[in-house]
Amino acid sequence: MHESPPVLQVSHVGKTVQTSDGPLAILQDISFSIAAGESVAIVGASGSGKSTLLGLLAGLDLPSSGSVHLMQKDLGKLDEDGRARLRGQYVGFVFQSFQLVPHLNALENVILPLEIRGDPLAKSRIAASGCLAKVGLSERLSHYPKTLSGGEQQRVALARAFVSEPNILFADEPTGSLDEASGARVIELLFQLNRENGSTLILVTHDPHLAKRCSRQLTLQGGRLV
Repeated sequence: MHESPPVLQVSHVGKTVQTSDGPLAILQDISFSIAAGESVAIVGASGSGKSTLLGLLAGLDLPSSGSVHLMQKDLGKLDEDGRARLRGQYVGFVFQSFQLVPHLNALENVILPLEIRGDPLAKSRIAASGCLAKVGLSERLSHYPKTLSGGEQQRVALARAFVSEPNILFADEPTGSLDEASGARVIELLFQLNRENGSTLILVTHDPHLAKRCSRQLTLQGGRLV
């Protein structure tokens, strides 16, 4: 049986930033690969480099050394527009801070990635309505973010992340700013949508329950994989 290539291949990645005290190594010599359909939690103490690593995996930033291949494309060989196009084609995001556009209602927020991709509006509206129904927000399509609870806003963000049927979903502390009950609901939805889509799920989390739900965990300590 022919094995499909990994959706993410990370080779000897390092990230160093310049500070007033001189160079600071945030990540050092990180290597791993992630297969299609896997769910992987990136865990570690605050300041261990988790969110920095997530940014490099998604091509939001570039490593100081080593390489990241996303969907077999070397991110270091693409310019910013090229990386943005690759993300638009293959990637969905869920952030701790929701990142909803305040002057757009729930439906318009979910349509946004499809609009950027250039999908026809009528088709996008149907897809976005369907996604909001899946996260239990059919009654909230015309509500603006400020009129939704934190849990509801995060469910809109989930619908937006999955509407483009991404190959890879990156989630950065997706339950970090929610109470326990809302967080539990969002976790259930995250894994349910992930199963239905067959996407690869890569999440940064402090939450041990959430990490345990993933098929494996990558632990960072002092900028290295342990």
